[in-house]
Parts: sequence; C-alpha cells; structure tokens
Amino acid sequence: MHKYILIGPMGAGKGTQAELLCRDYDLVHISIGEIFRWHLSQHTKLAARITRIMNEGRLVPDEIVEEVVSRRLQEHDWNFGFVLDGFPRTRSQAEYLFEGWNLDTAIYLDIPDDVVYERVMKRVAMGQSSGFTKRDDDNAESLQVRLREYYEKTKPLLKLFEEKQMLVTVQADQSIEAVYESIRRQLGLGPPVSREP
Repeated sequence: MHKYILIGPMGAGKGTQAELLCRDYDLVHISIGEIFRWHLSQHTKLAARITRIMNEGRLVPDEIVEEVVSRRLQEHDWNFGFVLDGFPRTRSQAEYLFEGWNLDTAIYLDIPDDVVYERVMKRVAMGQSSGFTKRDDDNAESLQVRLREYYEKTKPLLKLFEEKQMLVTVQADQSIEAVYESIRRQLGLGPPVSREP
C-alpha cells in the first residue's frame, strides 16, 4: 500500500501528478480543495462555516481542515493507497496526520516563482480559479502575498518531512511527463498496474 502526500505552491501541478499516480497505481486521489468545493457547491453546514470565516478575511482553522481530512480518510475506499493533495499545509497539520496514518513519502513539487505567476495568471485569464473558489484577489499583487505566506508555512513542514527521511523533491517546471517520470523514479515505482480489459 502506498500513502503519498503531494506538496507544492499553486500552479505546481499537484492535481495533474496526483491523477497520473492514481491512474497508473490504483490509488485514490484525495484533494482537499475538491472536498471543500463540493461542500460549497452543495451549500452544506460546513460550507456556511467556511464562507463566514473566509468573508472575515481569516484562514480556515486547522481543526476544521483536520476534521474534513479525518472524515475522508476514514472512508477507507483506498485499497491500494492514496495521494493526499492540499493537506497538510502546516507542521501542526502534518503532526496530526502522523498520529493516525502511516505515510510513505512527501513529494515536493519545487517550482520557480515566475513559473507560478505565469501558470496561475493564465488560469485566471481562462476563468479557472487558483483557490477553492474564484477569488476576487486573483491578481499578481495578492498572489505575491499568498506565495510568501505559503513558503513561510511550508518551510517548517518540509523540514519535518526531511527529518523523518520521507521527503523527495522534484523540479516541477518541466513538462508533465518529465515531472511524472522523475516522481516515479524517486519513489522507486515499477511499471503501471495492468488492468483487466
């Protein structure tokens, strides 16, 4: 069983790489962004709480995110493992995760800031969101702030994974195929799982 975490700034290609790993190795993609988007589209009680917090300009607190992740992982629909995308985002969230689940590897998609800007602003221009939902602050200035905050939180997180000898770093400013091959090589994955026709 494989249990991976994908980490990287917005625009690094986490979702794309997670889908490739899941397709080829029968894993389940657990995207925290998608779970939140589902709640928002279904107007659940959780969505109301999240919306209120975001409208006040605050970040969704760890305990809410942890509750959502815990509930999702307890569904146990991942016989061969999972790829967790969008969580943990902080060291305390990672420590929470270690309490309940044995994780194999954290894959860090390292990408230069200028490529992040280019990819995210391209998404915005195409009408796609770089956050949970379309944001009013999807512009270069706010992206710079969000990126700075991201690195501040991620640095101690990466240090923790490094200390536990479970961090692999992949240069993500290459083609999708090159990034994927690098991930597979560093994880020591064999050929894709064959499926019955």
